[in-house]
Amino acid sequence: MSDLFLGSPAGTDEHLDSTEPGRSHRRTERRGHRRRHRRRSSVALVVAFLLVATAGYFLMKTIWPSVAGGSAASVSDFAGPGHGTVQVLVKPGDSGAAIATTLVDDGVVATRSAFTDAFKANPKASSIQPGTYTLMLEMKAQDAVDRLLDPASRVSYKVTVPEGLTAAQIYDRISSVTTVPVATITAAAADSAALGLPAEAGGHIEGWLFPATYDFEPGSTATQMLSTMVKKTVSVLDGLNVPAAQRESVLTTASIAEKEVKFPDQYPKVTRVIANRIARQIPLGMDTINAYGLNKAAIDLTAADLKVDNPYNSRLHLGLPPTPISNPGQATIQAALSPTPGDWIYFVTVNLDTGETIFTNNYDEFLAGSAQYQQWLKTKG
Repeated sequence: MSDLFLGSPAGTDEHLDSTEPGRSHRRTERRGHRRRHRRRSSVALVVAFLLVATAGYFLMKTIWPSVAGGSAASVSDFAGPGHGTVQVLVKPGDSGAAIATTLVDDGVVATRSAFTDAFKANPKASSIQPGTYTLMLEMKAQDAVDRLLDPASRVSYKVTVPEGLTAAQIYDRISSVTTVPVATITAAAADSAALGLPAEAGGHIEGWLFPATYDFEPGSTATQMLSTMVKKTVSVLDGLNVPAAQRESVLTTASIAEKEVKFPDQYPKVTRVIANRIARQIPLGMDTINAYGLNKAAIDLTAADLKVDNPYNSRLHLGLPPTPISNPGQATIQAALSPTPGDWIYFVTVNLDTGETIFTNNYDEFLAGSAQYQQWLKTKG
């Protein structure tokens, strides 16, 4: 028994000894393989996690706002104050929502809702005027509303037309402000239909360009600018209830008064002299009319100029000249409609600096006034 007991372990040890090196190697390989597999799996999981996280971030930043639309995106607003500049056009009749769309498209405000909320919160917002405005990119919506209410933000060409300028002088003035060439403006003036010039004007724009200050938007054409002035004249005439058949004669009479005297209280006296001379079939004999026909200043007329036979020679032809000789304002138009009662048939300005003018129905008094005027001219060299 003891031999069997003792022999078996010995035999077992011998068997194990003969097989141990191979088994140990294979176990080591399997353990190494499992460790490498676990490491590769861990790396793959980390990479997959990073890809999912990156994709999620991209989704939240770019796709989700456009899908969500009405939630977080609808209340977003730039912090301001903004940067750079951009010109924005507010069209006539634009509502707050329409302006909001324009501002979003131009990169001024972040969202339509941010602007419409700011628009509703400002009681003055409804008074925003049509026009072109200089704003900033990425402005706070409330600041954008404030800027649209500030006249200083509006971009326009401000053209001031004084009373008594001729059409040619007005073209020069428009060109000097807007840089539109005079030749372009002159060509536009010839298209009476495009300008909306009334038939009674006979195709002549002189007298129909109302004196006022105009704000023209950048890019305005010559036709648009001139037609605005014509429209203003028509509006004034209609407001004074001037019949269409009398418009041209009223403007012509007013245009003469505008050139002849300096002060508004003298306008209705001049229009009375014009009416009296026409009624008595006496030539108007006014230097300003002759000068217009010769494209000269009245003070530069010579004796030879007064003999030139053209339709504007007021010494040779009876009645009003064929067109107005300037563009009159409302005061002279009203004077043409309501001349001061009187029997004057002469008047003469004796001092161009002060505008002092003598009105009379006595020819000798007129001659005395003319001599006084000649003396004034001598003192002025």
